[in-house]
Amino acid sequence: MELTRVSDSADWQFSRSSTPEPESEVDLESISKADRSAVELVPVRSLLPAFSPRIEGEDDEHIKMLADIGTELPPILVHRPTMRVIDGMHRLGAAKMRGDHMIKVQFFERSEREAFVLSVKLNIAHGRPLSLADRTRAAERIIESYPRWSDRSIAAAAGLSARSVADVRARMGTSASEEITARIGRDGRVRPLDPAGGRLRALDALKSRPGASLREIARIAGVSPATALDVRNRMNRGEEPVPPAARRPARERSNGLDYNETRDVSALLRGLTNDPSLRFSDAGRDLLRWMHTHCVADGEWRALLNEVPPHCAYIVAAIARQVAGEWLDLAGEVGQIANGNSQ
Repeated sequence: MELTRVSDSADWQFSRSSTPEPESEVDLESISKADRSAVELVPVRSLLPAFSPRIEGEDDEHIKMLADIGTELPPILVHRPTMRVIDGMHRLGAAKMRGDHMIKVQFFERSEREAFVLSVKLNIAHGRPLSLADRTRAAERIIESYPRWSDRSIAAAAGLSARSVADVRARMGTSASEEITARIGRDGRVRPLDPAGGRLRALDALKSRPGASLREIARIAGVSPATALDVRNRMNRGEEPVPPAARRPARERSNGLDYNETRDVSALLRGLTNDPSLRFSDAGRDLLRWMHTHCVADGEWRALLNEVPPHCAYIVAAIARQVAGEWLDLAGEVGQIANGNSQ
C-alpha cells in the first residue's frame, strides 16, 4: 500500500473548525459508509485525544500488550479538521510507548458529531470492549446530537438494545422547545411517531391545497409521499384517512404485529411451509428456504452460550443485536403489507 508522508515540521497547521453538516440530518448508514482517506504517515505528536466513549479512558495494560506485539498494527482513524483520534487510542498509546515518531492514519472528513458516532460504532465492533456505562453514556450523547434518530438506530450505534435506548431517552426527557414528530431509521427513512397525526395533517393539507403535489403535501404533513397518496385515495373514496391498525395506541403496536401474537416460531414456519402459494412457486420456495435458514427456534441459542470464548462474547452480542434489528425492520415492512391487505 502506498503511503503519503505528512510533514512533521514545526509549522504544521490544521483547521480546527469542524466540517459543517448538511441541512438534512444524516443517518447511521451514511456515517458508517462515509469515505476515508488513503493511509498516511502522520507525526504522533500532532494527534489529539480521542472522541472517546470510554468514561475511564484507555487501559494501560491493553496498551502495553499492543506495544509488545511484533506485527504491525492497523492504521488508526483520525478526524482531520480537529486531528482528534476517532478509533485507535490504544494503538496510538502503543506507538508512544515504543517511542515511534510516526504512525499510519486514515482521515475522516465529516463533522465532530458524526465522528463521535463512528467512534462508538467502531469501538463496539473490535478492540477492547466498551462497558455498559460507556455504551449508555454514548447513547446519551448520540440522543443529544441526533434526537430524531430511532431507538433502533441509536442502539445499533451504541451497542445497546432498542429498549435500553428508549429507557435512556425517557430518563433524559425532551426539551420543551423540541417537538419531534418523526424518527430517522438506520436506513435514513423518516417514520412518524404518531402515524395517525401525520395522516390527519396530510388530510388538512389536501383540503386546503387541492392543487399541491403529493411531495409538497408529504413535506407539510411530515409523512412519506406514499402515505400522502394513500390519504388522498381514502379521501376520494370517502374513507377515514387513518387505517384501523394505526388508530391503536403505540404500545399496542410493534412493527405492524401484536405483542400477544403466537411466538412458537417452529409452528409458524410449518404453517408457511404448508401454504400452497409458497410451496408451488419459485419465489415462494426461495422465501421458505431463506426463512428456514435464518430463523432461530425458541431457546436453541442457549446451548451455544458455553461455546462462545469470553474475548469474542461482545462481538457475538453486537452481531446478534444487528441481526435482530434487521428482523425488526423486516417485521415493520411486512406488517405494513399485512395492514394494507386487511383494509
